[in-house]
Amino acid sequence: MAKTNEPTIIKKYANRRLYNTGTSTYVTLEDLAVMVKGEEDFVVFDAKSGEEITRSVLTQIIFEQEGKGQNLLPVTFLRQLIRFYGDSMQGVVPSFLEYSMTSLTKEQEKLRSQMSEAFGATAFEAIEDQVKRNTEMFERAMKMFMPFPTGESGLGTSSSSDTDGKSSSSDLDEMKRQLSEMQAKIEALGNKS
Repeated sequence: MAKTNEPTIIKKYANRRLYNTGTSTYVTLEDLAVMVKGEEDFVVFDAKSGEEITRSVLTQIIFEQEGKGQNLLPVTFLRQLIRFYGDSMQGVVPSFLEYSMTSLTKEQEKLRSQMSEAFGATAFEAIEDQVKRNTEMFERAMKMFMPFPTGESGLGTSSSSDTDGKSSSSDLDEMKRQLSEMQAKIEALGNKS
């Protein structure tokens, strides 16, 4: 079938079967994962209600991959992500994650070649540089949405906005700690080879 600019329509039936209208065949979540990896765009609709359910199906694919032992998402990341639901930062997180993934995707070939050259200092420096850029961008985004500056002198009172500032600051400190731990693990892996 010729590729078009239109996404393929996938229908999900009550029996949990997925039907690819482009190929007129039933498909599995694994087939959809292959489509994603092949950069083939698709949209999933509930066959009965007509509701678009692409997000939940993509989440199911991730869940299955994680369940197979192909752990890509660290537990600390998942916990932090859950904490953002209902938080004032919830509106910023999707854009930040999308930008970070786009940035990582653009840089992945360069990272791969550097890692294949020397799995050590060069690869670690490239990853560290990417992490620093993502952290800086996240900090800038946090500052844009914080109502008050987070200087050392402004966080000592017990008003609700200060408490939110402390929470955001401690979340950011926790993310920095996690990034440092990840950098240490990558460095340790580089030193083993």
